[in-house]
Amino acid sequence: MEAAKTNQFDNSPLGDRGINKIHPHKFLLWMALGGICMMFAGLTSAYIVRRNQSNWLEFSFPITFWYSTVVIILSSVTMQLSLKYFQAGEINKFKNLVSATTVLGILFMVLQLYSFNSLSHSGVKLLGQGSNPSASFLVVIIGIHMLHVFGGVIGLLIVFFKSFSNRIKNNNSAPLEIAATYWHFVGLLWIYLFIFLNWIK
Repeated sequence: MEAAKTNQFDNSPLGDRGINKIHPHKFLLWMALGGICMMFAGLTSAYIVRRNQSNWLEFSFPITFWYSTVVIILSSVTMQLSLKYFQAGEINKFKNLVSATTVLGILFMVLQLYSFNSLSHSGVKLLGQGSNPSASFLVVIIGIHMLHVFGGVIGLLIVFFKSFSNRIKNNNSAPLEIAATYWHFVGLLWIYLFIFLNWIK
């Protein structure tokens, strides 16, 4: 009798051993995030070494970089709320919040491009002959981060269109959890880069 009670809850060949098994896509994501962290650690280390040499130009960040920081923090909040409402089965709220996250992600990229444009108009040559190493580092570091944000925006757009075409299964939040983890990561990465580039000059 006790064996029967046990078996009715043990439908998996792994039994209890499979409960804490990590989703393979989540495992791959964490591996990728680790690689990204190592890449930016290398870039920021090279920045520190180069800034101690001659011919290093100091300049202030445009205020739009501050605005973009606020935007990506807000997008992280809306992303987490969208996941919460999805898991609670409140699909309309989920759709509204994932839409807001997508818009904020695009706005972040627009503000980043506008910030570079402001620097260029202020007389800071960003790339090419005559550019300063500090400006070149800024373009490379923030540019690579923007590529990762762009990848996140593509992921958000996929979630966005799937949510409005009713192709997302209400009982499977793993894809959204992966998207949320990645989005929080690029947000935290930008905050780190913003602090690093703004105060370590």
